[in-house]
Amino acid sequence: MLLEKLYINKGHFVVVRIKRGLLNLSSLPTQAGGVPVIVLKEGTDSSRGSEAQRNNITAAKVVVESVKSAFGPKGMDKLLVDNFGDVTITSDGRTILDEMDIQHPAAKLLVEVAKTQDNETGDGTTSAVIITGELLGHAQQLLDKNIHPTIIVDGYRKASEKALETLDEIALSFDFSKSPAFLKKAAVTSLSSKLVSDYKEYLSDMIVKAILEVAEKQNNGTYIVDVDDVKVEKKTGESLSDTKLVNGIILDKEIVHSGMSKRVENAKIALIDTSLENDKPEIDSKINIEDPNQLSAFLKQEEDMLRDMVEKISTTGANVVICQKGIDGMVQHFLAKKNIVAIRRAKKSDMEKLSRAIGGKIISNLNDLSSKDLGCAALVEERRIGDDKMTFIEGCKNPKAVTILIRGGTERLNNETERSIHDALCVVRDLVQDPKLVAGGSASEMEIASRLKKYAQTIHGREQLAIIAFAEALETVAITLSENAGLDAIDILAELRSRHEKSEIWAGIEVNSGKIQDMAKMDVYEPVTVKRQIIKSAYEAASLILKIDNVIASDKNKMPPAPPNGMPGGMGGGYPDIGEY
Repeated sequence: MLLEKLYINKGHFVVVRIKRGLLNLSSLPTQAGGVPVIVLKEGTDSSRGSEAQRNNITAAKVVVESVKSAFGPKGMDKLLVDNFGDVTITSDGRTILDEMDIQHPAAKLLVEVAKTQDNETGDGTTSAVIITGELLGHAQQLLDKNIHPTIIVDGYRKASEKALETLDEIALSFDFSKSPAFLKKAAVTSLSSKLVSDYKEYLSDMIVKAILEVAEKQNNGTYIVDVDDVKVEKKTGESLSDTKLVNGIILDKEIVHSGMSKRVENAKIALIDTSLENDKPEIDSKINIEDPNQLSAFLKQEEDMLRDMVEKISTTGANVVICQKGIDGMVQHFLAKKNIVAIRRAKKSDMEKLSRAIGGKIISNLNDLSSKDLGCAALVEERRIGDDKMTFIEGCKNPKAVTILIRGGTERLNNETERSIHDALCVVRDLVQDPKLVAGGSASEMEIASRLKKYAQTIHGREQLAIIAFAEALETVAITLSENAGLDAIDILAELRSRHEKSEIWAGIEVNSGKIQDMAKMDVYEPVTVKRQIIKSAYEAASLILKIDNVIASDKNKMPPAPPNGMPGGMGGGYPDIGEY
């Protein structure tokens, strides 16, 4: 094993490579007194050149292998157990990588790829990681042929630019206001590879309706969608077929007072983010009461202040109050007498969604509350869901926030359903904001790969090999789909290449039948936004790793040895730690 130490000799930094067990003392750089100066602390490990590149690529490929079998409609699920014994069952690429305790710095870059893909588009995380790993694998083969990493990166850059250009050329544009069916088809495609694929038709209808409810049209005619406006609430019990969409908000709260009605129709709702309690003084204070009448007057004044709060709410015409903070017991009593329903300690995020759903304004000062600030809902009702009570605010006229209530037999099934629905919501959002799509089943990747190989023939020099490598990395999507479906990947790849050479743009793998089909006719579609981000993320991550030629890692767990005679670095005498070499 080679170790490296950094010395200072005559004002110059010198790195000495020391083979364990062999050390020539006369060759060490020294100060004037003949003592070597160690700059890197003990335990520092270093690798450089091809060794560093190979280690990084190997670590990345190990991570890819861990998620590869989860890819596609026939992919397998992973059971992950964390340090606390909590179990997660999922096929979602980002979730798998998040739960894995990855230590290698280059491998962590793949986790960042998955996070970026998920944050930007919500889907395609596994594809991005797999293609990144293949880009690195093909780069290793080029490195073994003595092709410089910079040339490989330049070739990958040209290939990614051509790939993005090709993607825009083959993309299908549509108007979702006239052809909303494409939104459902894309949602079904996303859910087909999930644990909830048996309910993909039912859930897709719900997801499309939710996104179209919260979509907002801009002045330039485009739409903007915030997925956070679709609240996902889950309760264990019943089955996934009982999952439903509510045109409003569900609060995991119950009505505060037993004397209040559990059902209010034609609700006028006040949203308040201040406490309905008497304010406590910020400084310590003491009141001396010498007469019982003074105590009675003090209590009456406090009661009058609380009664005044209720009167201010009542005069606006509100019959439902939702408070972000606490509500005093006396205020609850007065509200019940006024037939006003109250809910307390609602989450801030729920308050914001409520404001968008019912069209009300969140008020911080009770004195500013007026009838114009109230929101409206057809029904506010407390219902028992499973073992808990929840409040449904539904029947909003034009809600800009809605709720999907997930019902499933187990908590882990509900958690995976939530992740699956989030991915599908993001896919539909991507299409609403950028209504362009391509056929799935590896059709778009194979078409881009076919055109890249033709493009490579116009490039002279070694960059041509890198462009071909990029094309072959894209073909791994088809290979992985085939392998996970139990098909012969070699035969499938050969037929796909032949079909695309004949200009069958949408030829892809229909994994259920195990045959090559026109995926557009099979209604398998994916957003261009997702594919575009996959190519960008894969190229950037692979380039970043390939440009690393030196890794210097400190051992954080190892304490440095105590210096002799109290001097740092063994300055007090002799060569430090010579024996361990």
